[in-house]
Amino acid sequence: MLNLVKRIYLNNLKTRLNSFFHQENTYIIPLMGVLVLIIGGLLYWHLFILNKNINNLQNQKIKLSKTLSQTQTSYLALKNQNQYKINQDLKGQINNIQTTYGDSITSYQNILDLQSENQDTSDLTKLYAQTVKFLAQINYTSASASLKTLQTNIKTAQDKFAASQVTTAQNNTNVTTSNTPPSSGFSVQQVQTSSGAFTVYIIAADLNSTRVIVDTASDGDCSNNCPVLPLDNYISRSGAYAGINGTFFCPVDYPSCAGKTGSFDTLLMNKNKVYFNSANNVYSNVPLVYFTGNNMGVRTASSQWGRDTGVDSVIAMQPLLILNNQIVYAGSDDPKFGSKGPRGFIGNIGSTVYIGDVLNANMSDSANVLHTLGLNNALNLDEGGSTALWDGGYKLGPGRNIPNAVLFVRK
Repeated sequence: MLNLVKRIYLNNLKTRLNSFFHQENTYIIPLMGVLVLIIGGLLYWHLFILNKNINNLQNQKIKLSKTLSQTQTSYLALKNQNQYKINQDLKGQINNIQTTYGDSITSYQNILDLQSENQDTSDLTKLYAQTVKFLAQINYTSASASLKTLQTNIKTAQDKFAASQVTTAQNNTNVTTSNTPPSSGFSVQQVQTSSGAFTVYIIAADLNSTRVIVDTASDGDCSNNCPVLPLDNYISRSGAYAGINGTFFCPVDYPSCAGKTGSFDTLLMNKNKVYFNSANNVYSNVPLVYFTGNNMGVRTASSQWGRDTGVDSVIAMQPLLILNNQIVYAGSDDPKFGSKGPRGFIGNIGSTVYIGDVLNANMSDSANVLHTLGLNNALNLDEGGSTALWDGGYKLGPGRNIPNAVLFVRK
């Protein structure tokens, strides 16, 4: 009986369980399908994003590889370049710029010199303005070509003016043809040399009766914005009867003289026994002449001279042309020394002192002329737009105002 009840109970339980699981399968299978679809969709999306990122990385790799290849190519090209050649080319360009600029300044200053002689420079000024325009545009090829034309035209104008001075002298003055200098006073003469005939304006004085002094516009050393005066002013205030312009100096209108206008840098002792530029000329090779009693002395370098105030005057200039009856000027790279124009000088034969100008001459011509005249010693003085010579009035000049002058005064 017990077994029968047990069997009935188990059969009933089995029936209930089968019924339950049959009902649950109705809900579980669709839910599992939905979950599978969701999980599959998510996996697909992640795979899509992953593939996209992989493609992006591959594209970036291609770009980086290309950039790296280009960089390597540039590096190898740079590594294989001839740096010496490049540096030399750059050096050449810099030198060309410096040369062109320097030449343009020199040309402008030459134009100013012509203007100081009352020459018409309008065409030269226009050409100079064109040259400057090319320089401002960094067009150095055109600037150089324009500059060469300008230099040629300036030289033509300088030669024309120099020749006109000779013609004027011959037309307006009693010019004598003689290779012998005057014993005293003023003379205009034509000197025949191995390199041609040259007109010379020359003043002679006896050192036994004439004292040579140097007058200065400044009372002492001056480095900028220094005073300058016309030659006739020096003549009148010093009671001189003759005189000539003195040393090279920096004119106020020269661009290269900015910051040092009116100054000169060579050794000089003025009439008041004041030495100029003494500290700057301790080791100077610039030659000088000095006057004491009835003698003109020469030193081939300023460094050879003390600061003696017992002499009448000291003036250093360059170049030295004649020393002990021999030409000592051996040429120069300075283009101004090679151009034609009036060449100032001071020299002597024994106790006779001479000042004057050789017209239409370069520096070598001047040395040759003075040697032909028989001068024992001769030193060059400033020229160009500063040319001024006085003997009872201007014989040449007046030229621009000057910082110093060499004067003849009676003892």
